[in-house]
Amino acid sequence: MKKRDFIKIGGLAAGALMVGCTSDASDGIVRKGSSVKKGSGVLKLSYRPYELQLKHVFTVATNSRTTTPVVLTSIEYDGVTGFGEASMPPYLGESHESVLNFLSKVDLGQFSDPFLMEDILEYIEGVMRGNYAAKASLDIALHDLTGKLLGQPWFRLWGLNPEKTPLTSFTIGIDTADVVREKTLEASAFKLLKIKLGRDNDREMIETVRSVTDVPIFVDVNQGWKDRNYALEMAHFLNENHAEFIEQPMPKEQIDDIAWLTERSPLPIVADEALQTVDQLLGMKGIYSGINIKLMKCGGMYAAWKMITLARQMGMKILIGCMTETSCAVSAAAQLSPLVDWADLDGNLLIANDIYEGMTVVDGRVTLPDRPGIGIVEI
Repeated sequence: MKKRDFIKIGGLAAGALMVGCTSDASDGIVRKGSSVKKGSGVLKLSYRPYELQLKHVFTVATNSRTTTPVVLTSIEYDGVTGFGEASMPPYLGESHESVLNFLSKVDLGQFSDPFLMEDILEYIEGVMRGNYAAKASLDIALHDLTGKLLGQPWFRLWGLNPEKTPLTSFTIGIDTADVVREKTLEASAFKLLKIKLGRDNDREMIETVRSVTDVPIFVDVNQGWKDRNYALEMAHFLNENHAEFIEQPMPKEQIDDIAWLTERSPLPIVADEALQTVDQLLGMKGIYSGINIKLMKCGGMYAAWKMITLARQMGMKILIGCMTETSCAVSAAAQLSPLVDWADLDGNLLIANDIYEGMTVVDGRVTLPDRPGIGIVEI
């Protein structure tokens, strides 16, 4: 979908909702009642670095960590504030320094109408190449702001049914059998688990999980397998253990091996590290059977919408995921969740210092708050 077509559709939805709204001066949120009038202000950007503290050491095939750097952003317009976030796990190549440098170059003061989303996002894209997490933080804040100005959550602006959200998984990182067993028991409220593999204890990880639960599992290898025959052997083992898919089993550069595995695997093979932006998606056809979309990789909610649209046209399965994030970015991704096959939206549940309240997990399912914008409040 071309950007102009997307904005046109969004504009039509927004226009329909703007009829019959009023602004409550106490909180600046537009509500039903009378027409919305364009404000007289300009967009004001603010941002600050923040460090997420993980509840447990988080280990994947390539690294372990106890913290994740993020940058929290906000865009204010006529007394209404939209919130955004950039999360920078190591493999993305972004950092506090790079995100703050990018944001320092952004001049949103030139815009006096937040609903000119096409113009604003095109400007942001042109500030500097790459920097997708930084761009995602602005995209999320802009969506939150405009949703608040319209008095509607974005799932409703997109015409999505909140009753059609998927179950979400809870992630179990690579660890000793005793710790994996403990973490699995702690996640008993979830009806799906995501198991990290890719080191020398793959079978032990699965057998330990299966010793305490029989819920379906997602498997994320984070490029940890190098041999395609081993990968196929594991695919059959995982299929027997009620796995639903395997995410990024081999290094993204081993394209021929991954295509070979996808053709033979009893489970869908899902691209993660191999795919970042919509421009790369057509190249996934025949190599992967599904994709993992993350706002921090692709640049935000609008880019994710485009990827979902194209992936569906290509007949691919879709997982919407997240990084280690606050409820801000996770709730933004959750607005798209009624469109996808699977969700892995637990990043906010892995941290000890969340500063927002947003989407929740009820009976294992993504549950969207009926609040405007991306549905978050500060706590």
